[in-house]
Amino acid sequence: MKLRIEKPVYGGSGLARADGKAVFVPLTLPGEEVEATITQDKGGFAKAELQSVVEPSPARVQPPCPYFGRCGGCHYQHAAYPAQVEMKLAILRESLERAHLRDLPEIHAITAEPFGYRNRIRLHVQKNPFSLGYKFRNSHDILPVDSCPIAAPILQRAMQTLTRDSAGSRLATVVTDIELFTDPTESSLIVCLWMDRSAVASKQLLDKTSLWLRQILPEVRGVGLFEAEKGRAPGRLLAHAGSESLFYAGADSKYRVSLGSFFQVNRFLVDPLVRLVTDGETGAIAWDLYAGVGLFSVPLGQSFSSVAAVESSPSAVRDLRENLRGTKHRVVAADTAAFLRLAATQRHPTPDFVVVDPPRAGLGPEVTAGLGKIRPRKITYVSCDAATLSRDLAALVQFGYRLNQMHLLDLFPQTFHLESVTHLSLD
Repeated sequence: MKLRIEKPVYGGSGLARADGKAVFVPLTLPGEEVEATITQDKGGFAKAELQSVVEPSPARVQPPCPYFGRCGGCHYQHAAYPAQVEMKLAILRESLERAHLRDLPEIHAITAEPFGYRNRIRLHVQKNPFSLGYKFRNSHDILPVDSCPIAAPILQRAMQTLTRDSAGSRLATVVTDIELFTDPTESSLIVCLWMDRSAVASKQLLDKTSLWLRQILPEVRGVGLFEAEKGRAPGRLLAHAGSESLFYAGADSKYRVSLGSFFQVNRFLVDPLVRLVTDGETGAIAWDLYAGVGLFSVPLGQSFSSVAAVESSPSAVRDLRENLRGTKHRVVAADTAAFLRLAATQRHPTPDFVVVDPPRAGLGPEVTAGLGKIRPRKITYVSCDAATLSRDLAALVQFGYRLNQMHLLDLFPQTFHLESVTHLSLD
């Protein structure tokens, strides 16, 4: 059928309507007339696959990646970069309005180079024939790739080297995934390997693999072997060889980031993100909730008398302790909700400033209620999901908070994922 695309929606598709029913069509742009085939009819809506573009948008461009459209990693390479940013702004605004948030501030976009930005990639291992790749779009099958234009150059070189070296095929008998993480100078790599069986001989396997990796990739500083556990990331670290971490310089600080620890993936926007969250914030007490390795805790420690950095991931907590070593600030190895419950019962002094940087699930009702009860004067919310952000902001507004400033940071160009920073304060 022929469809007219009305607007972009979160998830990468364009929205059209047929006989009053919403139809979601990937790889399309607002204003385009397209021919598409319905693939799933869900009753209230339908999903379709693009067949051809009858009237292209002026923003449509030729995707630079040969795998685009088949690979599930990118969603917007067919759009000129300014159009990608405008689509994300429109999606974020609509999500906030749908949550009945009023008097929204203007949302400012912060962008950087849209290719070569990722400092970390995770590749799936195909056993026979041996290859490395990502997942096909809408599939669990592996798409073999030998390039990825959104990855840092060193990661692309490493991917190609691993694929070319026939010794790597031995990994396929036990290893399911390979993750590569680089520092900003692209001079160091740490490698995570996941295996799909109990590691009886994990140390022997790791020693051989680590030696081989260092021979073909001189930048490798350390290798970790993890047990793949369904529903858990990154899984249990079984053994490691070489360095367990690398040091990532950013925002006038140096962060230790260990095997399995989370760190922001856009190497061009780490500094702008930290400045946006922490610049100008001073006072007696700050809390950094979901602190990770301390991306915000470290600079906040220079402008607040006391910082409580709260994190539940064991590997991130170890890094956090190291990154705050030599300071008087406190690392709390706990779940954020549990920390807030305890803080409320023990009547801790109210913090002047709180940073929250939750995973995609957002804060949820218990954490927003805890913040509403403790009532810090200012909250900055770093979000990677528009829907959960909108839900949580609506709850915080009910507790008397006002949305002062909002920024869209495009940490994930070429994809539908969007990051935002919202500054709130009590009325």
